Parts: sequence; C-alpha cells; structure tokens
Amino acid sequence: MHIHILGICGTFMGGLAVLAKEAGHTVTGCDAHVYPPMSSQLEAQGIALIQGFGPEQINLQPDLFVIGNVVSRGNPLMEEILNRGLPYTSGPQWIGEHILCGKWVLAVAGTHGKTTTAAMLAWILQEAGYAPGFLIGGVPLNFGISARLSERGESSDFFVIEADEYDTAFFDKRSKFVHYRAKTAILNNLEYDHADIFPDLAAIETQFHHLVRTIPGIGRLIINAREASMQRVLARGCWSETEFFGVEVGIGWALREHEDDSFDVIFNGHSQGTVSWSLSGEHNRLNALAAIAAARHVGVPPAQAIEALSQFENVKRRMEVLGSVGGVTVIDDFAHHPTAIATTLAGLRKRVGAARILAVLEPRSNTMKLGTMKQALAGSLAEADLVFGFGAGNVLGWDLAAVLAPLGAKARTFTSLEALVSAIAAAAHEGDHVLVMSNGSFGGVHQKILDALINVDLTVDGAAS
Repeated sequence: MHIHILGICGTFMGGLAVLAKEAGHTVTGCDAHVYPPMSSQLEAQGIALIQGFGPEQINLQPDLFVIGNVVSRGNPLMEEILNRGLPYTSGPQWIGEHILCGKWVLAVAGTHGKTTTAAMLAWILQEAGYAPGFLIGGVPLNFGISARLSERGESSDFFVIEADEYDTAFFDKRSKFVHYRAKTAILNNLEYDHADIFPDLAAIETQFHHLVRTIPGIGRLIINAREASMQRVLARGCWSETEFFGVEVGIGWALREHEDDSFDVIFNGHSQGTVSWSLSGEHNRLNALAAIAAARHVGVPPAQAIEALSQFENVKRRMEVLGSVGGVTVIDDFAHHPTAIATTLAGLRKRVGAARILAVLEPRSNTMKLGTMKQALAGSLAEADLVFGFGAGNVLGWDLAAVLAPLGAKARTFTSLEALVSAIAAAAHEGDHVLVMSNGSFGGVHQKILDALINVDLTVDGAAS
C-alpha cells in the first residue's frame, strides 16, 4: 500500500511513517515545516517529503491519504482530496487497523508522564526479551529511536504506545487513544489541558471513560490511586481488571523513598526490590511503579522489571543535560504545563540542593497561549532562584510580565531571543543550573546559551546578579 501522510513531521505522524515503512508500505508525506531533525530522520528511512500542502500532490496517486490532526478544513490538499472523493483516514485509525491489530497493546495515558512511562515500559519489555514494538512521543535514550515495529526484523506480539488524549483529526474529534484497542492501559494522571479542544476537565474525563470502555474484560487498567479525577472516570463504568499504584498502604503498588533517588517497590504490602537509578522526582517514581505494574500484566516479574529500570537512561528532553561551561550546566526539559514545571523544578532542587536554578520558560503550548493556566504559572516557578520568561511578538494573548510579577525581582521577561540569552549569560555563575523548559525547539536557545557562557566571567565575584 502507498500512503501519503499529511502533517508527517509531527512526532506522532513521523513515528507512524517509520512504522509503515518498516511494515513494507510505500510512504510519502508532506508538511508545512519540513526541516531537521525530523526531515533528516524520515529521509534516512527513504521516505520522500514535500514542503507544503499543494493540491497537485494528489498526482502521487497513493492508495490512501493519512491525515494528521494539524490539518484542518481550508488546507488546499485536504480540500482537493474531499472534492475528488479520494480515500483518507486519520493517523490513529490507520495505526489501529494496520499496526496494532492482533497485538497485545500496552497504552500509556495521562496528562503528564506519558512519554517517560512508555519509554520505561518498552525498556522493561526489551530487557525481559519481549522485543516490543513501540511508538513514543520522544526519543528514549536506551533505544535512540521513537518508533519501531520490531527488533531486527523479528516480529513481536507486544506493542507499547503513548496514548494521547488529543483529538484524532478534524473529522474525528474523539481522543487518539480510542483507536488503539489496548489490553493493558496505564491511567497515569488527569488534569485540565488542551484548552484549544476541551472546554473543561469533565470533557477530558469523558474521553478517558471512552478509553476505559475499549479495554476488554481480560485486560487490565493500571490506575494512579492519588488522582480523584481517575476515580470519577472509573465511577462511570469499568469492565476490566484494575490495579492501583501510588497507594499509601494495603493492596496495590506503593513505594518507599531512600535518601538518594532510589526507592523500594512494594506490592500488596510485600517488598519487590529496590530501583537504583539517576532519575529524580516523585513523578518519575510513580511512573516507574506504573511501568512495573503494566509489565507484570504481560508476565514480567517485578524483580526483573526493577533490574531493567536500574539501567533506564530517561528520554531526550526530559532533564537532559546538554552541556556545561565554566561550571554552569544547561538542562533541557519538555515541561510546559504548570504542574509539570513545578514537578520538574522540585526534582532538580532535590538533586542540586542549595545551588542556584535559573529557569528559562517559553509558554508555547496551545493551552499556554490561550492563557488558561497563566494564573498558576508564577507559583509553579517558586523553586527557581531566577526566572527568564520568553514570549515573542504577539504569540501570547496575555501579558507574561504581569503574570510573573508575583515573583518580584527574580523574574524577567523578554521578546528578543538575543536579549534573553545575553541576560542569562550575564546572570549565571559557576555552580548554576540553567533549566530550559519548552515543548518546542525554542529557537535553539540551549546552544546559544552555551555559546554565550564561553565569553563571560562565571566566577561568583565577576557575575552579574
């Protein structure tokens, strides 16, 4: 089958393209922004890319057009497809029908932690010899790729997928995850997000209820016991086995923290072993519990899962150290929701102690741009010693400086990337940690900061403050 993918350079659709190619299909695609690194990754797979959505692309005569959710009515290629009555489907539906069908699907859903938890779960299954396929919204460092159908051409009955609640396509407003027909599903957490498509938290809970409806009776839901929203979802109906993680005592999965970042895993009151790793933060410990529980459903003993996690290297753009100059460490993180920002900062604070944290934030997600979460933003940054906010031009529909005003003199905002970088370099000194948080490329600010630090005096006496 020849498929032509509209919106191919997104993380999900790019992963779909890799899976389709590996499955033996002919794959081409187009996007409004065809540039590295995604374009390079796809072209290395032999996938032909076209810049833009010109209607002449119908002349490729694919068997099927696969539509990403970045495509809306008015898109010239989409309009031509509709006018001519050509066959099309959504990305999630295509994956559900052509990749996941017949496999034991392990889906990881939740507002936060989907990528990291899915990466943990895939790694556990890999170390246990299951050689799973996977599609993850980031690049697990243990694998170096975000998607694969199998390992070295060997077929696997197991597939781990990051199960996003975002809508499927302009013609299918259900969440993506209803197409996956999971047998094991992690329900990690649930907060209000995606303000561009959901009016309130109750609307998102309805979508999670739809996901629960698709899990078979012999399937299993792995549920965060600390989330009242998940209890409301389950109260609307549940037909599958359930296990809860994050419990304090009793039945379910619990943890006991150590002074360092290691922790004991406890199931139904009995210790299963200790995870010793370099990841920080309670959110990652809960992610690990969920992954261990999900792996147990397919037959991986907890002790084996614990050993695998001791070798887990995290995911790119999740507290990823990009470099250090003069004792100043620059870290990249994907955090863009106030809860994720606060959690990320708390984890870093525990790791670095009294060392200064310079938080650099670009409110870039659709929810952030709409200002839905702006009142929680200042509070989420409380752990930082200095805050540098970036809102270029008229991208934000609200005043970033006013929102960060409760932080007082420790917060500054910028509309020029060059001015932002200069201010960070001038403020930094030896021992600082510069934490850059954005769900986009942020104009390559990470390397710009590292380059700028080379040319300034980073000693405490010589640094600006």
